[in-house]
Amino acid sequence: MIAKKEWIAMLLAGGQGSRLYALTRNVAKPAVPFGGKYRIIDFPLSNCVNSGIDTVGVLTQYRPLELNSYIGSGQPWDLDRSDGGVHILPPYMREGDQGTWYKGTANAIYQNIGFLDLYDPEYVIILSGDHIYKMDYTDMLDLHKKSGAACTISVLEVTLEEATRFGIMNVDENDQVYEFEEKPKQPKSNLASMGIYVFTWSKLRRYLIEDEANPDSSNDFGKNIIPAMLGASEKLMAYRFHGYWKDVGTINSLWDANMDMLAPNSESGINLYDTSWPIYARTPVRPPHVTGPNAQISHSLVTGGCRVDGSVENSVLFHSVTVEEGADVQYSILMPGTVVKKGAVVAYAIVAEGAVIEAEATVGAPPSDDPDWGIAVVAGGINVGEKAVVKPSAMVRKNVKGGEQV
Repeated sequence: MIAKKEWIAMLLAGGQGSRLYALTRNVAKPAVPFGGKYRIIDFPLSNCVNSGIDTVGVLTQYRPLELNSYIGSGQPWDLDRSDGGVHILPPYMREGDQGTWYKGTANAIYQNIGFLDLYDPEYVIILSGDHIYKMDYTDMLDLHKKSGAACTISVLEVTLEEATRFGIMNVDENDQVYEFEEKPKQPKSNLASMGIYVFTWSKLRRYLIEDEANPDSSNDFGKNIIPAMLGASEKLMAYRFHGYWKDVGTINSLWDANMDMLAPNSESGINLYDTSWPIYARTPVRPPHVTGPNAQISHSLVTGGCRVDGSVENSVLFHSVTVEEGADVQYSILMPGTVVKKGAVVAYAIVAEGAVIEAEATVGAPPSDDPDWGIAVVAGGINVGEKAVVKPSAMVRKNVKGGEQV
């Protein structure tokens, strides 16, 4: 018999990450490498185990193979348990049903009501698999319990200018939510929803079933479930989060967040060296990194298995990266197995796994007044030929011939 749980985490990890273009051709967004040795999903998974949550459902859909392999039994996060642990939950076909993909965030949970009922939890916490942050979810649960709310929503204070890009929670003096506005043109509040919800399971279960029965619903928490609960006068509370949080759903935000890792003690960074709240990961075993006699490295993260003989400045190097003598890497993210050959320049760029930048090629450039300037991206396994030029903002998804400009 399966033991009843006080609370369970449901981690939405099926996103395609279409705004990340070349980086998510073959992997789901939560499996994208981050911060030198992590994947994006390591952060919510580590938050779960650090918060004492021992049962996590990971809802996968788009390109799940690498993500499934990475999570495996859950051992790196202490989630390889016989009582609970981590469970991969893809869409599936039921008897008499043609089967469907997850149609929205709420539908993804609806399709797994059976899984949740096995553990019969008092509370369910809904998480997103594409945010970088550290949070003790028990503080949020405590507020939920004390207030007697049906739902508690984690919110972050943003500027009023930024508020137009978020779902905004309007609250009273006790932080009880009385209105939800999706990307308002004239926001009344600066409390942005972080997409993290604690629900009383008995309440959520009923609203999921009602929402699924509505053919006009988008089956989404922000668009449908939260407004329905407010419309029924359910008590919804806002939990104010104070700390670093970054949605890494775009190229610029992913690059920014990686650069923030270089400033762990500032307000703009997240401290990966805090032993009281470690971020766990499935890390490949590699030898120590090696720097050659003429190497120059400053203000950078360099992971095991790297060989640096050139210049690396303000950059993040994942495992097994090679930077040959005479090569210059600045303000860039080099994912596992990247090779930058002699005389090549990589600046303000993201180079995905296994890509090769041939001798004297150029990828990206420092910021300029050009309105089209942006971070250059090279997809995994791509070869950028000798003396080729990859311009700022370019998204390279096929090989670039020697001397070619893209």
